[in-house]
Amino acid sequence: MKTRKQKNSALEALKGDFTNVGNAYLVDFKGMTVSEDAELREAVAKAKITYRVVKNTLARLAVEGTPLEPIRDKFVGTTAIATTPDDPVTTAKVLSEFAKNHAKFVFKAGIVDGRVIDVADIEKLATMPSKEELISKMMYVLNSGAQRLATVTSAVARDLTIVVNEAMAKER
Repeated sequence: MKTRKQKNSALEALKGDFTNVGNAYLVDFKGMTVSEDAELREAVAKAKITYRVVKNTLARLAVEGTPLEPIRDKFVGTTAIATTPDDPVTTAKVLSEFAKNHAKFVFKAGIVDGRVIDVADIEKLATMPSKEELISKMMYVLNSGAQRLATVTSAVARDLTIVVNEAMAKER
């Protein structure tokens, strides 16, 4: 059994972790097998997501005064929390993909950029393109204008060269 000092240090550590989190998903994993849990942990580790099983009483105390406080009441039953400091879309994609194949893995709540979102919105979020994909698309759009301009300006010189060459050929 843990001493009061150990419990307080665990509470402070968890509270410190929750203080820096803007994106989090609470999930229920009741009835999952060890191999399913290992599969999930491998997927979240690959995506650089923090995933941990939490004790509800400790978590309810730890979320006080943090961005996760609005979902305090959702810490009931078997609870795990997946957190990420920056990209909520990737986290939602990884967890949703796992949930599709494992019916016992169920979302309880979510917080994105400090705002509570519905469980249905997590699925919508999972279908969005990731931050990297959006940046790539934006760079393509920005680059396409410059690319078209370069093509048009080079066409003028090319066309001029063709006309001059044909004029020289007619004079011969």
